[in-house]
Amino acid sequence: MSQNLSGTVPSRLRPPRYGVDAPAFLASTAVTGTACLLAAARRRRGRGPVAAAGAALLASAGVYLHTTLRGKLRVWERELDRIGLKGDERLLDLGCGRGAVLVAAARRLPAGHADGADLWSREDQSGNDSAVTLANAAAAGVADRVAVHTADITALPFADASFDVVTSALVIHNIPTRDGRERALDEAMRVLRPGGQLLVADFWWAAAQYAKHLGAGTPRPLGAAYWYGGPWLGVALLHVVKEPRPMEEHSC
Repeated sequence: MSQNLSGTVPSRLRPPRYGVDAPAFLASTAVTGTACLLAAARRRRGRGPVAAAGAALLASAGVYLHTTLRGKLRVWERELDRIGLKGDERLLDLGCGRGAVLVAAARRLPAGHADGADLWSREDQSGNDSAVTLANAAAAGVADRVAVHTADITALPFADASFDVVTSALVIHNIPTRDGRERALDEAMRVLRPGGQLLVADFWWAAAQYAKHLGAGTPRPLGAAYWYGGPWLGVALLHVVKEPRPMEEHSC
């Protein structure tokens, strides 16, 4: 099922709002850190280790919150600029959520189109809903070039070679089985045209597994702006260009 907004886009009433990634994880980190500090305040002995643990957890929650609200947005702006879009491409964002990458891409496609696919899990992103994604596209002034689809990324409802670019941000690792994750990668490559670009941002260990499965690309760390609490949950980018078919490679 796909949805889009067409026609005249109303003037922007508010900036896009992209929510918080894995909100339960962030909340549990902050609550545990606060509980440790409160427990340390009540103790007469052994305050040091408990207080240190609480401070570390709260600091980690702060880094996480910065990443999910600001850091990742700036990183994707940079990475989308790096791939040299001409502006007329068709792009697919796997697990688009509330549209952070989708909208950033659509802004760079004045003569192109950006499609998003998601199952709209609110465990993975707060307030995740297709209507919210479309509202964010409208708020950003790109509703006329955005569509969203309720779809399983391990079985995409698109023909082979439909897209010039496929992106994915912190999504594929959520698929519980290795077979499922590999199917998602294979589907991404299937719908990508020869010569097209795949950009997958995921935790560094997951990105290394994806590169191994595809037999292409070398994950590149995206830096502290994309740490979900610390370097142990740092994100890397796998950038792969789909090779042309043999016949196309040697055609005149």
